[in-house]
Amino acid sequence: MYRSHNCGELNASHINKEVTLAGWVQKSRDKGFIVWVDLRDRYGITQLVFDEERTSKDMMAQAQNLGREFVIQVKGTVIERASKNPNIPTGDIEILVSELNILNEALLPPFTIEDKTDGGEELRMKYRYLDIRRNPVKNSLIFRHKVTQEVRNYLSKEGFIEVETPYLIKSTPEGARDFVVPSRMNAGQFYALPQSPQTFKQLLMVGGMDKYFQIVKCFRDEDLRADRQPEFTQIDCEMAFIEQEDILNAFEGLTRHLLKEVNGVEIEKFPRMLYDDAMRLYGNDKPDIRFGMQFGELNDVAQHKDFGVFNSAELVVGIAVPGGNAYTRKEIDQLIDWVKRPQIGALGMVYCRCNEDGTFKSSVDKFYDETDLAKWAEVTGAKAGDLICVLSGDKNKVRAQLSALRMELAERLGLRNPKEFAPLWVMDFPLLEWDEETERYHAMHHPFTSPKPGQLELLKTNPGEVKANAYDLVLNGNEIGGGSIRIHDKETQSLMFDYLGFTPEEAKAQFGFLMDAFQYGAPPHGGLAFGLDRLVAILGGQETIRDFIAFPKNNSGRDVMIDAPAAIDDAQLTELSLKLNLKQ
Repeated sequence: MYRSHNCGELNASHINKEVTLAGWVQKSRDKGFIVWVDLRDRYGITQLVFDEERTSKDMMAQAQNLGREFVIQVKGTVIERASKNPNIPTGDIEILVSELNILNEALLPPFTIEDKTDGGEELRMKYRYLDIRRNPVKNSLIFRHKVTQEVRNYLSKEGFIEVETPYLIKSTPEGARDFVVPSRMNAGQFYALPQSPQTFKQLLMVGGMDKYFQIVKCFRDEDLRADRQPEFTQIDCEMAFIEQEDILNAFEGLTRHLLKEVNGVEIEKFPRMLYDDAMRLYGNDKPDIRFGMQFGELNDVAQHKDFGVFNSAELVVGIAVPGGNAYTRKEIDQLIDWVKRPQIGALGMVYCRCNEDGTFKSSVDKFYDETDLAKWAEVTGAKAGDLICVLSGDKNKVRAQLSALRMELAERLGLRNPKEFAPLWVMDFPLLEWDEETERYHAMHHPFTSPKPGQLELLKTNPGEVKANAYDLVLNGNEIGGGSIRIHDKETQSLMFDYLGFTPEEAKAQFGFLMDAFQYGAPPHGGLAFGLDRLVAILGGQETIRDFIAFPKNNSGRDVMIDAPAAIDDAQLTELSLKLNLKQ
């Protein structure tokens, strides 16, 4: 038996008990005549004691030579600790060691195994197995397990059946790039790793499963951005014989359950917002509604003077920063520099101070008088003591720029409390979006999304105006889930492929199996997929997902621990019929 107890469970009730512990040496303190060792495992830390009076010389020498992260086993007696530590559960006791067994020696770690470590992110990712020993990462993985178990339990009680779908599937042209896998037995042909189990879960509805879920790994070979992984995990769900309201109610229930069971937070309201309103009021389709600073469109009150910057803009839009009038000129100049960074791309920013005495002072006083500026305040909802920040330009670009500024200001003002949770449904997305590069429409979600009832005919006359029967669940400014009511008949699905630029032959080659299935009695169905990595991070009070993934990739999509991706040898390339193609 390697251990009778773990390193986090012993307390004063165990005094005088003989125990066996095993774990890693966290640190040791050698006073010459006495040695204290902190022994650590997943459950906690227990202090061990060796002293000249009660410990043999050989064991004392062993204890004095223990290095950090040595794996050891000890036997001994639980005794009362003279200098108690109230910060840990085992702080009232220590173990007087009678037997020490070194199970494995260890090299000095490249960074300290402490909550606050001296290791940089890339170094810690290279030695991820050491990083997992640190409490922040260990606890994040345990937290993820807890969330996952709550999801499984809740959905199972609600009648959902967990079904595994294939990982080796067929590449499709819609969506992000696929990761492809060459087939040895079918030379020159390739599988793709799934970006989503979308068509399979629809086929499960055709198969009569009624309620399906799966906690599933998905893959997208897309250009990486900060905090995005090439492989990620979804809570994938689908339901048959439902309408949109049924799905919203079902997954509001799951979200409420998680917030209550995991965070101890009761959420009553899940407000709903149209996509068009989200873009108009917040500049993006996943607004953080924990704070205000809604957009005020200023065209009508700012384009009547001789200020050419505003007059030539498609949109002039501003926000009122609460208490922002306290900013110094230097601080405002820093904000202007912030929005002019390449990542944001604004050409500049106009500002207006709302003074406590009811007067206004702007950076464009040459063009606007007090009456004009009072209208700016009215439109943006600015009060005395606030600062109005105004951007202008192309409608879509300037909304994205002001949205980024709004989030930055909220961060600086401490308005994004990670312990406060504000869910929001964003509804009625455009069904299609125009791609300037390919000069054709693409599905905003995916080509299986149904248009809103009564809008199918619009596809023929004004496809850009058609709304999708789609919905996203947003939590604290992050999209945590999205879904739609699906098309469930062959004719409508064929029409959708037609508007997306597929020839009938291409549609049949890519998705003929699905349209064939629709001919055998497909029920009305729809679903939703949560991004598990993001959901867990937000519930854990963070927005960085890497610590909630056991072995993440870096920003270049590399696993620096195992050094992947990597080249494969010529024999493998030949076996996969790839060698000739690559050399050409």
